[in-house]
Amino acid sequence: MTLPADLKYTSEHEWVAVDGDIARIGITDYAADKLGDVVFVDLPQAGTPAVAGRVVGEIESTKSVGELYAPVDGEIVEVNEALADDPSLVNSDPYGAGWMIAVRFTGLPELLSADEYAALTAE
Repeated sequence: MTLPADLKYTSEHEWVAVDGDIARIGITDYAADKLGDVVFVDLPQAGTPAVAGRVVGEIESTKSVGELYAPVDGEIVEVNEALADDPSLVNSDPYGAGWMIAVRFTGLPELLSADEYAALTAE
């Protein structure tokens, strides 16, 4: 399992890349692997509020449907439109081209480090 050390993680299996007041968010390699081949991603529109801990999208795979939770409060300012045409990017490049949303956050909660997330998923 790949875990970039420069990202933060949630116990719901999202990763967060912080750049100023923008958080780029996707699901981890671990979550993508558990879901299986992603075939559809339903994401909110830019301008939609994000509330930490609430569902902001759905990820459909050949095995099941998973949910994308907002790890931060704020406003969704960008959505990865490429996933509409190629949802498999979530599996092939979860930390790069498979990102899902970008949120201008109003507060950054305590998130897990790569080591803490690795320990969580090892259980």
